[in-house]
Amino acid sequence: MTELSDDGFLGGRLRIAQPRRGFRSGADAVMLAAACPATGGQSVLELGCGAGVASLCLGWRVPGLRLAGLERQADYAELARRNAAANGMDMRVLVGDLVRPPAELRALTVDHVIANPPYFLDGTPPPDNGRSLARREDTPLALWIDAGLRRLQPGGVLTLIQRADRLDGMLTALSGRAGSVAVLPIAARAGREAGRVILRAQKGARGPLRLLAPFVMHSAPAHAGDQEDLTDAASAVLRDGAPLARLFAKGS
Repeated sequence: MTELSDDGFLGGRLRIAQPRRGFRSGADAVMLAAACPATGGQSVLELGCGAGVASLCLGWRVPGLRLAGLERQADYAELARRNAAANGMDMRVLVGDLVRPPAELRALTVDHVIANPPYFLDGTPPPDNGRSLARREDTPLALWIDAGLRRLQPGGVLTLIQRADRLDGMLTALSGRAGSVAVLPIAARAGREAGRVILRAQKGARGPLRLLAPFVMHSAPAHAGDQEDLTDAASAVLRDGAPLARLFAKGS
């Protein structure tokens, strides 16, 4: 693996080693962790865990979780193990492909599955192979959802972050298998279209689809150079580890 950087997450509360030139997690991983409704004592599996950022952000916010991850790139899986240990957390990380999961994963049943599947279907691949595998889809999104649902116990919750234009595919893959779906659009600025969505669904549930009010990341109407302009809500999530539970609550 290339040279590593030492990156701070949650306002420096977590220190995460990541490759300088490979795939690097950022705000999406933190938002994914904030949206997962896990509580202490429950089990969480992250599909495609990379260096472990989302799982460790969740583990920092909710002590006592049983964390597990699946990562097909062995060097990233080892980074996730090292990062968990460096931050005083236990995380079981398996190496394997979600389409052909290792036996240890097939035997696993959990309360929550989280995932940040690759966003891009086409375009020029990044020169770094690790980054390319993490960002370009070669396993269909429907198979990510299938793999997640298979690992969930009845009533378990699947939480995904993905591009907004992939929402139709996610809903199709969930049809007949999970319900009580809630979709949180994420917009860069007020008045802009959502570029991302966070989706939560409950295995075996039959509740109706809920489309939530957009979560706005930046307060300024336009990008203002290198100056940070996070909204108070976004800063609370990204810097302080605040949950997004209130936004998903009915009647909020």
